[in-house]
Order: sequence, then structure tokens, then C-alpha cells
Amino acid sequence: MADAHSLADDLTALAARVIAENKAAGRMVAVAESCTGGLVCAALTEIPGSSAVLDRGFVTYSNEAKMEMLGVQSDIIDAFGAVSPATAWAMAQGAIEHSRADIAVAISGVAGPDGGTEMKPVGTVVFACAMRGEENVNAEQKLLDGQTRGEIRHQAALIALELLLP
Repeated sequence: MADAHSLADDLTALAARVIAENKAAGRMVAVAESCTGGLVCAALTEIPGSSAVLDRGFVTYSNEAKMEMLGVQSDIIDAFGAVSPATAWAMAQGAIEHSRADIAVAISGVAGPDGGTEMKPVGTVVFACAMRGEENVNAEQKLLDGQTRGEIRHQAALIALELLLP
């Protein structure tokens, strides 16, 4: 049993892989988080030596933060919503542009228990991964099956960490 001050073992184990493999590849990473609220960065910084890999994290919970910190255009959020592949794409691109990272991952979603709609039910999370110097950003929407807000955020953080693996 982990002590109360540590993150879940699966998160730290995956974060350790992300740090080790990106360090070996000579890559710096950045993270733009909305519904995970810094959980991905917290997992990465649990790992000794993470400063060789993690450049920075952006916790852009509000639409204003997405626009101000990452340069997401308001018309993207207005047209598609904060939880959309288009917004995640812009967040990931913004994280690359506003950091020294070689790869950036972005996460935005509906963690619940409120905020879900018929089109975007609770558990809807979008992910995007951008590489420096590459125009095309991979963005995808998933419906996570977590029963609680914490489970959804945990699953989203694991997926985001996987996207950072070389």
C-alpha cells in the first residue's frame, strides 16, 4: 500500500518509463492539462531526474487560460467547445510553441459528476500529441468508463503519459 502522500503506483510506474525513455531519446516534454489539473505533471515530477525531461506543464482549466497561456483561438472554443479534438489540437500546438519541449500532450475532458451533455457525456476526454517541427497533431476523443471523477482523471492521466512514450 502506497503512503497517503504518493500517487497511484500505475501512474508513477508509467511516469518513470516516460522519463527514462525520453531521457534516452534526448527529448524534452511539455503537458497542457485541463480536466487532469496537473496530475500528469505531478506523476512526472515524482520521478527523480524528471528535470532532464519535463520542460513545463500548463494547467489551463478555464477557457481563458487556454487562450492566454496556450494561444488557443476563441473561435475554436466557440465553434467546437473546450472538450473537442480541435481544442486539444490547439492546446498541444500551443504547448509546443510556448515551451522548449520536443513533444507535448494536451488533455481536456468532462470528469464529472456534472457538466456532461448528450453529445459529450461525463467521461468524454480528448487527447492531442504534438511534435516540434511537425504540422500534424494527433488528436482523439475517448469515452472513459470511470465511475467517479477521480477514476476518470486517473485514466486520462495514464493515457496522456502513454502518448509521451517515444
